[in-house]
Amino acid sequence: MSQQTTAGTPARPILIHDPTLRDGHHAVRHQLGREQLRAYAEAADAAGVPVVEVGHGNGLGASSLQAGRALLSDAAMLSVVRDALSSSRLGVFMLPGWGTTENIRQAVAHDVDLVRIGTHCTEGNLAERHLGLLRDAGVDAHGVLLMSHMATPERLAEECAQLVGFGATGVGILDSSGHYLPADVTARIAAIRSAVDVPVMFHGHNNLGMAVANSVAAAEAGATILDACARGFGAGAGNTQLEVLVPVLERLGYDTGIDFYRLLDAADIAERELMPAPPTIDSIGVVSGLAGVFSGFRNRVLDVAAREGVDPRDVFFELGRLQAVAGQEDLIEDVTLTLRAGSTGRDERTASHV
Repeated sequence: MSQQTTAGTPARPILIHDPTLRDGHHAVRHQLGREQLRAYAEAADAAGVPVVEVGHGNGLGASSLQAGRALLSDAAMLSVVRDALSSSRLGVFMLPGWGTTENIRQAVAHDVDLVRIGTHCTEGNLAERHLGLLRDAGVDAHGVLLMSHMATPERLAEECAQLVGFGATGVGILDSSGHYLPADVTARIAAIRSAVDVPVMFHGHNNLGMAVANSVAAAEAGATILDACARGFGAGAGNTQLEVLVPVLERLGYDTGIDFYRLLDAADIAERELMPAPPTIDSIGVVSGLAGVFSGFRNRVLDVAAREGVDPRDVFFELGRLQAVAGQEDLIEDVTLTLRAGSTGRDERTASHV
């Protein structure tokens, strides 16, 4: 694609980070196999995607009964994708509490190029030890804030400045529930951009159909790293769609450095090899986004609600009211049982008056 804007001015560089093989794991209950990982990683590498991220949906160390058992170990996933990449950098993600310093050391031993440490949007201090370890190891380390719609732009800026102080070489926010509109993103990225002197990133979900627009808003507000997944493969209603975002950015005068045709080929491989069907914005996706609930809760909510005979939409809205966050998966069961008990009580009271 052209490296010049229509006005002839140099294109603005922007880095695309591809978590298809990590966030996409949520959509298939963390069951991607070796050949699936290899096929997509090789295709993304051939397209010149700068960073390919791999792992359990919740990151290093998260394979468990609570968050879902992955088909492969962290070490196996890292080995397969490391071997498949010749030019793309290898990225991983970790949430303190799921992952530990030992998980980080294992990732570093597999020659990972970039580690993202994620925390809840107001708990960046939980990343201090991990960012310090990576800083001392000389590994590129980003601090990222989940469920960022729960905090003001000013608070997010303060948290990101703190992460830089801990050693983060990049910072940013995740729209973990697909709740944002472009103006929300603009305000938050602009505030962060004014508070730090490292690259700023944005990671979108598409529950309200705004992921590409939100990503563009982030870039226009100063973000220089954007996340996107092939076919939008990711939790909930899916992520920002990679093969759509890249040409949109190029039309707007950004330079991604990605080969467009090969990117389309990679997206075709992803649809064929990784997913039963591309993510869609269904009714549950819309409700989850409106409620501001972590997209990774989707499958668990549907399973528990079906088992208990409770409307999953009610579960999402109640989880949103309680401001549930990643790592509180057990709350899904508690909320569902409470709603069932309340419904049973109403039915009994109604029956007594018939």
